Amino acid sequence: AVVSTQSGHYGRGSQLNVLLVDKLNSRVEGAYINQKKLQGHTRQLQYNSANLQRQSEQWLKLLDNFNEALKEIGDVSNWAKSLENEMTKISHTLAYAYKGEVENSNSNVSILE
Repeated sequence: AVVSTQSGHYGRGSQLNVLLVDKLNSRVEGAYINQKKLQGHTRQLQYNSANLQRQSEQWLKLLDNFNEALKEIGDVSNWAKSLENEMTKISHTLAYAYKGEVENSNSNVSILE
């Protein structure tokens, strides 16, 4: 009876051992699966971060080009205003000269008469 009781304890102990090992193995397997998922997510995050950085650099280049174009438009605008002012001065000068010439020719006509 003692032998059968001992073998029964060993059998139950063995079953308990198997259950504990299975439980531990399933937890280890779960941790391994989670680790693999995390590695996949990490790779995806690195890829997305690289794409974001590349896209940000492209946007910065576009913004720099846009700012440069705005500066050029401003330069052209300033040049056009300056040219307009110069043309206005020339126009006023010519009008003044023409007015003086007409007055002189009128006074010469009255002297000749």
